[in-house]
Amino acid sequence: MLYAIICNDCDNSLEKRLSARPEHLERLRTLHAKGRLVLAGPHPAIDNIEPGANGFSGSLIVAEFKNLEAAQDWADKDPYRIAGVYESVSVKPFKKVFP
Repeated sequence: MLYAIICNDCDNSLEKRLSARPEHLERLRTLHAKGRLVLAGPHPAIDNIEPGANGFSGSLIVAEFKNLEAAQDWADKDPYRIAGVYESVSVKPFKKVFP
């Protein structure tokens, strides 16, 4: 089943984000290689795809997991979570309708 992992950054998270980014991306690449990643990306803190020093306000990941517990466990072990980038993380079942 698909799950949406909705993450909200803490204030001034950009430096922590940049530091943990290589490990974060590697985990996403692993999901992608297994055919389980639907989409992933950050929410720019301003209305610009390249927010620069303004950074990001959070992230969204939609991926396939065995169950909610497995999705939550994966989210809890994310390098951004461990590095303190995220203030909160919500994991919810997701039903893809389009495309």
